[in-house]
Amino acid sequence: MFAFTSIGGKIDTHANDGNAPPTFILNGENYHLIGSLLPLPDKPPKFAQLYIYDTINEISNRMAAVGMADDSNAFKSSIVKDIRQALDDCDNPYVRVYTMIRDTVHFQETPTVRLRLLGKRGRDGRRYNIPSASEVAALIVGDFDAADFDRDVVVQTQSGLLRRISTFEPSYWPLQYPLLFPRGEDGYSRGIEFRDNPNKARRKRQFITQLEWVGYTIQQRHKDVSTIVFARRLFHQFLVDSFSTIESDRLRYMRDHQKDLRAAMYKGLTEAIVSGDYVANATGKRIVLPASFVGGARYMIQNYQDAMTICSWAGYPDIFITFTCNHKWPEIVEFLKTHNLKPSDRPDLISRLFKLKLDQLMRDIKEGSIFGKVKAVIYTIEFQKRGLPHAHILLFLAQSHRIVHPDNIDKIISAEIPDMHREPELFSIVSALMIHGPCGEQNKKSPCMPHGRCSKYFPKKFTSHTIIDADGYPVYRRRDNGVYIKKGEHFADNRFVVPYNRELLLKYNAHINVEWCNQSRSIKYLFKYINKGHDRITAGFYNSPDPRSNDAVVDEIKTYYDCRYLSACEAVWRIFVFDVNYREPSVERLTFHLENEQSVIFPDDACIEDILNKPYARCTKFIAWMEANKKYPEARQLTYGEFPTRFVWNKDERRWKPRKRGFSIGRLHFAPPGSGQRFYLRTILNYVKGPTSFADIRTVNNVTYDNYKDACSALGLMDGDAEFVRAIKEASFWGTGAYLRQLFVGLLLSDQLQHPNSVWNSTWEYLSDDIQRIQRRILRLPDLVLTSDQLKSYALAEIELALQSNGKCLKDYPDMPRPDDGLVPDRGNRLIYDELNYDHIALADEHRKLMSTMTVEQRRIYDKIMTRVNEEKPGFFFLYGYGGTGKTYIWRALSAALRSRGEIVLTVASSGIASLLIPGGRTAHSRFAIPLNIDEYSTCQIGPTDYLAELIRHAKLIIWDEAPMMHRHCFEAVDRTLADIMQEKRFPFGGKVVVLGGDFRQILPVIPKGTRHEIVHSAINSSRLWSYCEVLTLTTNMRLLSGCSDSDIDKRKAFSEWILAVGDGSVGHADDEYIAVQVPPDLLIDGGADSLATIVQSTYPDLVKNMNDSSFFRQRAILAPTNSVVSGVNEYILDLIPSEEKVYLSYDSPCNQSSFVDAPDNVHTPEFLNTIVSSGIPNHKVRLKIGVPIMLMRNMDQSSGMCNGTR
Repeated sequence: MFAFTSIGGKIDTHANDGNAPPTFILNGENYHLIGSLLPLPDKPPKFAQLYIYDTINEISNRMAAVGMADDSNAFKSSIVKDIRQALDDCDNPYVRVYTMIRDTVHFQETPTVRLRLLGKRGRDGRRYNIPSASEVAALIVGDFDAADFDRDVVVQTQSGLLRRISTFEPSYWPLQYPLLFPRGEDGYSRGIEFRDNPNKARRKRQFITQLEWVGYTIQQRHKDVSTIVFARRLFHQFLVDSFSTIESDRLRYMRDHQKDLRAAMYKGLTEAIVSGDYVANATGKRIVLPASFVGGARYMIQNYQDAMTICSWAGYPDIFITFTCNHKWPEIVEFLKTHNLKPSDRPDLISRLFKLKLDQLMRDIKEGSIFGKVKAVIYTIEFQKRGLPHAHILLFLAQSHRIVHPDNIDKIISAEIPDMHREPELFSIVSALMIHGPCGEQNKKSPCMPHGRCSKYFPKKFTSHTIIDADGYPVYRRRDNGVYIKKGEHFADNRFVVPYNRELLLKYNAHINVEWCNQSRSIKYLFKYINKGHDRITAGFYNSPDPRSNDAVVDEIKTYYDCRYLSACEAVWRIFVFDVNYREPSVERLTFHLENEQSVIFPDDACIEDILNKPYARCTKFIAWMEANKKYPEARQLTYGEFPTRFVWNKDERRWKPRKRGFSIGRLHFAPPGSGQRFYLRTILNYVKGPTSFADIRTVNNVTYDNYKDACSALGLMDGDAEFVRAIKEASFWGTGAYLRQLFVGLLLSDQLQHPNSVWNSTWEYLSDDIQRIQRRILRLPDLVLTSDQLKSYALAEIELALQSNGKCLKDYPDMPRPDDGLVPDRGNRLIYDELNYDHIALADEHRKLMSTMTVEQRRIYDKIMTRVNEEKPGFFFLYGYGGTGKTYIWRALSAALRSRGEIVLTVASSGIASLLIPGGRTAHSRFAIPLNIDEYSTCQIGPTDYLAELIRHAKLIIWDEAPMMHRHCFEAVDRTLADIMQEKRFPFGGKVVVLGGDFRQILPVIPKGTRHEIVHSAINSSRLWSYCEVLTLTTNMRLLSGCSDSDIDKRKAFSEWILAVGDGSVGHADDEYIAVQVPPDLLIDGGADSLATIVQSTYPDLVKNMNDSSFFRQRAILAPTNSVVSGVNEYILDLIPSEEKVYLSYDSPCNQSSFVDAPDNVHTPEFLNTIVSSGIPNHKVRLKIGVPIMLMRNMDQSSGMCNGTR
């Protein structure tokens, strides 16, 4: 009502439904906007315009702006009038300036009037040095040059545009909160120095941050009455607004200032110096530093991995506690009563007291008087969409105090109502704080029963003794003793008691849920709470359909706006810099690297020679560990992971020092099996003690091996390659030499072979079986006899060519032999060669045919894209069209047009099976080297000097099919990488012409166990790139135009329209958050007594008779919602086939990468691993019969069409 500016974030009011204390919740990125001085014609005045426009009716205008009618409530009108007068009496400089503008606009005939808000002050204008009107703003009459005003904000006289105010403007806060800054006191600005103090000289920073300024501002001081902390709901808004601004500034800084960093190996930098390269921007790959702010994806992953390290060291957790703040604590009640406030009015007080209680709880627990000796503890703080903060705590008890028997559980955990007469205080606390609901049949309107059943599974069952059920979960003692508590109109007995600990409840008088942990399954809790990100919601918006917009892209993403919740309690907790995640003991994150392959981070404009002279480039934490082993005898008794328990890393001196106090455990960074020698180095580091050099690490029993893989083998940490040798020999009975070489290449590409050279030596005769025959045919010498060495060399040449088609070569496998020189032609960049190796004449003919049958709609899209390509201008398009509208037709036309004239088109798809449908298609992951584990800061594994980078530079067009299936982070990673390769940051994808394609009605990115808002947030049009994208739409279903009878066309059209209606959400009725759709009867199959048999018979009629017809299986499939249903269908159909069955069993073993050799591994037995059923991994047992189709579950050889999904 009185603010001059508006908030750019979205305010959520759903939580304020009257059932709980009010709270202010903000969604999305936040900023402040200021509008023009006067409203547009026929538009009501808002915000600052209320100080200028129609001031005769100013009070009624202000009340109307917030939905209040002054004539219906004279009391409210008088309050508004008094506040408006108070702002005048306080001599608020912004009010005075707008009053001056009012007079200027109404009483002077000036051509143009503008307001200039000054970003720079001649003096400090904070609390005790109030700025004058001339210091905060100036009027501009007539034209002006915006360049003259540097960072000042200039407000136009009349426009429909909003101007964003910098968070570092002194006017940022007083313009938004004139009631909190009634005298117009300046807010935060850069350059505010710390006050003089003895430690100033030692302080690294001389100026305060915005976080520190806000923290200082919201302090309550006895001698200084603070308007802000007593502002109640406006205080909520100020807290949320403040912290969201701080967080947005951090993200913006990272985006704007860290995009010019690169990373390269130390060895690569030294080689660059030798080759004459001295400029850093030609070396290494572009990186974006991980988020350092709390709550980022990498922050959460790091905390989860730290927690798992503690679990490996301490064993599985024993106790799980949820500790919730109680707003009726005496300290809170007494203070609030004195100031006539409610608990919801002071989130700062609530958070401070909860932190004090939590710290005391941690001290009590670690003393060991409640649960026994504690070996480790982890907690994380969670903030609900409304309500109070609470902590999730995991306790790891010492071995001697572990709870292993159900009778011992009863000593520390109770789930019963205490005796009211013997323990009245405990009875009162349990009655008030530890009773769930009641819910169930007696109260079906309870909030925990959205679907008619309690989401927390109350009421529990009565049981006379505590037991551990078959799944390993505790069933607490809840005796049917007739004791109950009346809650309102309902009754609660022991079945509704939340498990608690007697001592904790009596001391802290709060909701403290205490649970005994299931030893084998508690990691699920650990993952859920430690790795939980920001609270998010999906705010829904409904737009009525516009019959005129036939070309509109209809997709679920546009209908839902994904955003994060930020409430006042979380905001103040973060402003006070309280821990969100806590763990004890601390975890030291240990980096490692191969010799001279440490990663070095440097800016674009750095000199390589200067980089190499930096201490951090030469002496890493890993190298310093080996140096410490030389210096300290006791260090040689420890592995790298154990080293932090006795030594401390000094970052400034870059060396390890003996630990004098405290305790820490180490965590080696993860290395996947596909990382080659790094994987074997990490594995061996878990066992080797006291090495003083890289050679020492590879030394086993006084034998120094050439690589870490051989050293692992010597230590007995590898199982060998015997099974792969047997597989090749078995396949040789029926497979050709070409097939066996392809099998060998597949094993190399999948990084399955521990010793490729050994496998080669054992099987080369089978792999070269057809080489002599091939060479006889090529050379036309029927009597040609090749020696063993010649056979090997020719076979290796074929293997080399197959590897090159998949972006690899024999050089990538150091122990593999090479073919003779000359057998594999040197074609320079093989990737470019392959992309240019098309039949130009055949493609030109195909292009002419495609153009002759192209529709007007398709031609319009084709011309638009080709114009950008031919003019060499940037372009980012999304070709939208449902199935059958001709997207693949467009891809073929574009590819044929460019390839026929010798230019490069990169065609990719989000899945392997989709890539086979477009000419020259590859998966996006393989073509752009997109990381498998990707986040918002990832980049592709492509250096500017790589062959792949050269291919991308030469590409004229990039086509990316089925784009909606892929996570937006993949597109953003490719965008960053292409910007680096092309040295072009102004346009998306480095200025390349990129065309995405797909249908948002179909499958969106798969987020395992993801919620609706998580899936929405992951799609491409939730990305920052989408604002640059031009959407092209195909609407005509080409499949309906293909030759078939009129009746078939009508059936196809009806089915097509119904599918589109389902995708658009225009059929069915809402059932909670889901839509129930009625399937037309003609599309249904009458299940009969055995529905599975009916479906199989309908899909595969005369199965046994058609077994040998490959098209019979290719043209039909049964879709199922879950893997378990798929397995059931497969088993049923296999039983129908009468041929001989072959059963294959997997060989499962855990990876030897734990930093603690003695870590509990009883749940990782082969028997346990055999039971794992997971998406993307074949089952332990696979049944096969001759003629049964097999589907690949990974990309084995894309050049041969063997992709994920291929049958």
